Parts: sequence; structure tokens; C-alpha cells
Amino acid sequence: VRLVQSGGGFLQAGESLILACVASTRIGILDSVAWYRQGPGSQRDLVARISGENKFEYADAVKGRFTISRDDAKSMVYLEMNDLAPEDTGTYYCNLNESSGGFYWGQGTQVTVSS
Repeated sequence: VRLVQSGGGFLQAGESLILACVASTRIGILDSVAWYRQGPGSQRDLVARISGENKFEYADAVKGRFTISRDDAKSMVYLEMNDLAPEDTGTYYCNLNESSGGFYWGQGTQVTVSS
């Protein structure tokens, strides 16, 4: 299974960006999808997740600014990021956690926000 990400780049504070992730496998309704962020020298932290029970979870720092969505028919996961801030800088990873036990990461995409 491969997760291929697109999007990312260099932005100014206040701008918006959408990250996309396409899976090479069908995303089932019981599977969880998520986006994580990793800063330089830090661990990979959860940014947003949609669980297999269709529950949404966001990191406190992005609530109200970021929106995660999924299109299972297209095997796509999106992260809409609005009002970006320098603290949002990092490498973003798409994640698929299958109910069957499979656990996969995208290749990562860099988002850099300048003030």
C-alpha cells in the first residue's frame, strides 16, 4: 500500500493551503485516516484524524483553522489549512490506519510558513 501526498510549499502567515493524499488501496469506512506533523528534531504529532467511527479529532493548536476530510470512493484524504502561522511549519505526513491492522505513512511534504 502506498500513500502519495501532494501540496505543501512556502507560504506567508495568514495564507491557506490544501494537502492531499491518495492511497493505492481502497479506504474502508472502518479505517482511520489522519495527518501528522513533524518539526525539526521533534516527534511526529497528530494534527487531525477521522476515525473509523467518523469521529473527528484535532490538535488544539489547529482547531478552527484546519479541516480534515476524506473521500473513500476516491481513496483520498485532505487537509485544508487556513490562517497559517509560522508554528504550523513542519513536514506533514498522511496516515492510514486500517481496521484490519495495516498502518501506512505517506512520503511527507514540507510546509514552511514565514511571518
